[in-house]
Amino acid sequence: MTSSQFKSFVFSVVFFAMGCVMIHGQEKSVARIWNEVNLEAIRKDFARPTVHARNLFHISAAMYDAWSVFDSLSKPYFLNQNVHGKITPYRQTHYPGNTAKNRNKAISYAAFRILHHRYEISPGYKKIKQIIDSTFTHLGYDPKNTSLAYWEGDAAALGNYIAQNVIDYGWQDGANENYFYVSLVYEPVNNPLILTNSGAQNVANPNRWQPLAFEKFIDQSGNEIAGTVPEFLGPEWGLVNPFSLNKNKIKTNDRWPFPVFFDPGPPPELHASSNLEYIWNHSLVSIWGSHLDPDDGVMWDISPGNIGNLDIETQKKFPYEMFDHLGGDQSKGYKLNPFTGKPYEKNFVPRGDYTRVIAEFWADGPDSETPPGHWYTILNQVVDHPHFQRKFAGKYPMSTLEWDVKSYFTLGGALHDAAIAAWSIKGLYDYVRPITAIRYMADLGQSSNQNLPRYHPNGIKLMDGFIELVNAGDDLAGKHGENINKIKLYTWRGHDYIENTKTDYAKVGWILAENWWPYQRPTFVTPNFAGYVSGHSTFSRAAAEVLTLITGSPFFPGGIFGFTAKKNEFLVFEEGPSQDIEIQWATYRDASNQCSLSRIWGGIHPPVDDIPGRLIGDKIGKGAFKFASKYFLN
Repeated sequence: MTSSQFKSFVFSVVFFAMGCVMIHGQEKSVARIWNEVNLEAIRKDFARPTVHARNLFHISAAMYDAWSVFDSLSKPYFLNQNVHGKITPYRQTHYPGNTAKNRNKAISYAAFRILHHRYEISPGYKKIKQIIDSTFTHLGYDPKNTSLAYWEGDAAALGNYIAQNVIDYGWQDGANENYFYVSLVYEPVNNPLILTNSGAQNVANPNRWQPLAFEKFIDQSGNEIAGTVPEFLGPEWGLVNPFSLNKNKIKTNDRWPFPVFFDPGPPPELHASSNLEYIWNHSLVSIWGSHLDPDDGVMWDISPGNIGNLDIETQKKFPYEMFDHLGGDQSKGYKLNPFTGKPYEKNFVPRGDYTRVIAEFWADGPDSETPPGHWYTILNQVVDHPHFQRKFAGKYPMSTLEWDVKSYFTLGGALHDAAIAAWSIKGLYDYVRPITAIRYMADLGQSSNQNLPRYHPNGIKLMDGFIELVNAGDDLAGKHGENINKIKLYTWRGHDYIENTKTDYAKVGWILAENWWPYQRPTFVTPNFAGYVSGHSTFSRAAAEVLTLITGSPFFPGGIFGFTAKKNEFLVFEEGPSQDIEIQWATYRDASNQCSLSRIWGGIHPPVDDIPGRLIGDKIGKGAFKFASKYFLN
């Protein structure tokens, strides 16, 4: 947010009554105001999806509780409830004056206090504090009112009381907030991969996660992190108290007893009976890297009429038949827009622009609000659509404020559960990322033909046009032939081909496999945690199911939704896209599926990370909706 945008955000609050405010001429609730402050705080914090899923949920639950006190038909989440062993006492109190104003006041004080507490150690706290404080005072509230005596009828004290109890709950919910969320037990088995060097560099176990050693590590929010080898983020997150998950399973591995939810079983390993599956999965990532060139002449119709409408049952029964070297998931799209009754307009674009844009768009959100925050942003944009109707589950009409607190509470619970489930599996299996797997297999050689050079049973499989041996006379052979018989890949060429990020793009070509690079920023490369299962797939599917259920329709309002990436403005570490690109979705699940595929094109996940995450997210989203509904749907 620029300084001018910040001033506009704060000073455009021109009306505050009856549960809503006016911002930029649109009616927005006080819950929406604080949600957007939270999202802006995330953008200025470290890129920590687990932590931000927890923050979004706890603040959403606090706002919901502040709202529910004034609604006799709704049950609070924290107040007078036993939440994983912690009970927050509350006695019924009369709050004199206007109910809507009291409700807004309680919500604001609760959000204000928790936001300050949760972001006070953020690298951007100075700016975050300015946004929080300015919003609070421009809404007419006094930060000096720190009373907790809600029983005296002060709605501000009610908000303070809720906030203090949520903060206290957070000290003992398993997240290790006391010690800044660091791991207490986990140690990597592999030495770091030094990114300035080639190859996988003496990996002890090619099935396990390998840390990366940077000259300078900058996370996806633009924060430079102290040290050059980022630690595994959240390997013990399965210990965190969930929302709707049943915390009754302990899976023991060779390192420590660990709570695991929706355990999909072990991923394929190299040096085991599943090595062919391992080779196929990670090789596909480099092959899809060949789709990242906007000048290759390949055009795709990316409209909902051609892409989308993938059956979740297909993913359960034949998950890997969706993937081949051509890219995409072989979905067929929709014949008609159900809202207009007309076919979707075709949207032909260069494939290399589409793949690059979605890799960047879904990485952490267009403004680095991390995946949980990104889905809150999508929810807010859905609500702003002129065709949207505030009918919870498609049946129950609600005011602006009621819709916001209940939808935030439900979505937040699902995303919090998704983080716990996905990271419990990541911690358990500690699975390798493609940058290690691809380089390691290529270091061994090829496993296609014993009569060819560099044969190794666990080497990479050759594939004409995509994965080959370097021959004599090859451009990659080296000045003295030192690279002859090494593995080469036809894929995105990497950052060595980009001198000026504003004018250059790497394109696609043959490179030595030992130098393969994901389609990510050079100061980030790969998230600092294990790959299996994909957090993006789990978050996105859970969110898609929640949005489907709370809106009562699988379709976005009007049957189409999207985002426009402007020509030569959107991409960060190379020039592009070469033209304006509008990515489009008909349904929330279509958006979720696109997010999952983007991680393969981005070089972050193979299909084996993706599909289990989708299936787990599907269960989490439905379970969270059912669980949340018990609090307010009778």
